[in-house]
Amino acid sequence: MKAMILAAGRGERMRPLTDDCPKPLLAVGGKPLIVWQIEALARAGLRDIVINHAWQGGKIEAALGDGARFGVRLHYSAEAEALETAGGIAQALPLLTAGDSSVFLVVSGDIYSDYDYRKLLPLAAGMVDAPEPLMHLVMVPNPAFHPAGDFALDDAGWLHADGAHTLTFGNIGLYDSRSFAELAPGTKAAMGPLYRRAIAAGLATGERFDGTWENVGTPAQLRALDQRLRAGDLAGVA
Repeated sequence: MKAMILAAGRGERMRPLTDDCPKPLLAVGGKPLIVWQIEALARAGLRDIVINHAWQGGKIEAALGDGARFGVRLHYSAEAEALETAGGIAQALPLLTAGDSSVFLVVSGDIYSDYDYRKLLPLAAGMVDAPEPLMHLVMVPNPAFHPAGDFALDDAGWLHADGAHTLTFGNIGLYDSRSFAELAPGTKAAMGPLYRRAIAAGLATGERFDGTWENVGTPAQLRALDQRLRAGDLAGVA
């Protein structure tokens, strides 16, 4: 199974830090934010990684290279302008599915977490043989900046559009390439409609994760995470 790190965003809320530096390369705890994700994926045995980029993407490729020093193989999906999440995945499908499973993992370059990606490997293997394309989302307790949450999760692990207790999508998900079949490469498209369609059809499962999960969207959030890492308050991405 291949993995994808979403790294095409302009990082507007991170300005002025991102005026000259792509957001994934901002340093936290002594290394670029995206490197924490690359290392975590490598430890889980996910060594074929696709990175999409748009804003100053050449700097990302120059900084990370082919991935050999991380023990992985990095592939790049360049976008002339950010295609949003679904559009970026559709653009990268040839890289994500070439000679491999139709199911792949997608994580955001905007998060820091100690979630263990190895937990998803058996589930991904089962999704390959499903008669219809499934998706599986890792959900987290609602953070202060998103108190309404995104979806509800029942005791059987199925996601619902609403419910008494909602959770926030943690930007870690398993997807089937068939879910993106209607999106032509180069199409700008958000994931929202795909999520809602899968949930309404009973094709979306989820799990609750209560470990370390940090959204890194603003300079203040970046500084706070950097301080925690340097103080040894966080063990690092597992």
